Amino acid sequence: MNLNFDLMVNSFPLLLAGAGITIEITALSVFFGMLIGCMVGIARLCTIKPLRYLANVYVDFIRGTPLLVQIFLVYFALPTITGSRVDPFFAAISACSINSGAYVAEIFRAGIQSIDKGQMEAGRSLGMTWVQTMRYIIMPQAFKRIIPPLGNEFIAMLKDSSLVSVIGFEELTRRGQLIIARTYASFEIWLAVAFVYLIMTFAVARFTGYLERRFDTK
Repeated sequence: MNLNFDLMVNSFPLLLAGAGITIEITALSVFFGMLIGCMVGIARLCTIKPLRYLANVYVDFIRGTPLLVQIFLVYFALPTITGSRVDPFFAAISACSINSGAYVAEIFRAGIQSIDKGQMEAGRSLGMTWVQTMRYIIMPQAFKRIIPPLGNEFIAMLKDSSLVSVIGFEELTRRGQLIIARTYASFEIWLAVAFVYLIMTFAVARFTGYLERRFDTK
């Protein structure tokens, strides 16, 4: 079989435009996921039982259901409650952020628990509150240790964001589908899409490696 390299090359501008949207979705989702995950991760370690219970339910539900189902819940099911149509961009960011938050919560929880308990005791003995000890002593140390898993989460979300194509959002995968619908060149276009994803994940992996060395996370 002969590959149509000219078609692949000519398709790259459209695919790269879709890749830009994919990166935007991923970056926003992981950013909001980190905000959610940080709060939920700390809540899972707090002594307030109702708060800890709610955090556990959130993590178990999100991690126990597919991202695709969560996207459908936001985009198709939510309008039946609110009575108004949900914007595809809002649905994509919301579903991916909520999904990412559950995994980031576990990353934060593991990072915090990896810090010796004596660090908390030392902070409290110096007259610092629990919040101050977490902010100035525990979290800076934990953050260095969670850089590698956060990088893995970014890569996973980069690939999982392709699922938002099912609601018509024109990220990289959806752009590939539209080009195939026009050219019928499935193999060449999907190969080009895979190559673009590979470039993005490779770049993120290298950047994560740089951060590991920069902050000496070993």
